[in-house]
Amino acid sequence: MPAAPVPVNATAAAVLGLLHGGPMTGSELVASARGRFGTFFSVTRSQVYRELPALAASGLLALGEVGPRASQRYRITAAGKRAFRAWLAGPGGVDALRSPLVLRLLHADRLPDEERSALVEASRAAYAEQLTEASTAAEAEKDPYARAVAEFVVAHIRAMLALLDRVPA
Repeated sequence: MPAAPVPVNATAAAVLGLLHGGPMTGSELVASARGRFGTFFSVTRSQVYRELPALAASGLLALGEVGPRASQRYRITAAGKRAFRAWLAGPGGVDALRSPLVLRLLHADRLPDEERSALVEASRAAYAEQLTEASTAAEAEKDPYARAVAEFVVAHIRAMLALLDRVPA
């Protein structure tokens, strides 16, 4: 009988989920996370490189072959698959929103008008560009779960644009 799954946090689960597709180096995981998770779940380079040795030490990852420039490939183990499955099937709940922009807007009354206006306009332009890309990606997505997430990303971007529209000039 297999041991009980090792509990993992969301970042570790993100790494384990990505490794279901095959062995990867830390750099490949970071790039894959950006492509797969987009803006709704950020995984930084430092987070990935902090998780990899911990996951390996827990037996959830195994070291694979060494690649170019001594890069280390990792592969998910059976224990890693069990831990990921347990995390995936875990309780739902409400996510915590962590947005530096929302935090800045909360305190935007402390900025001079010109700086506040520049913050809002730069953010609006960035979100407008993201909306175009996200809308195209959502329309192209065939997998129903990935499409639902892609549509959520579009709705989130629209909500951020609506928030920016409400900030006093």
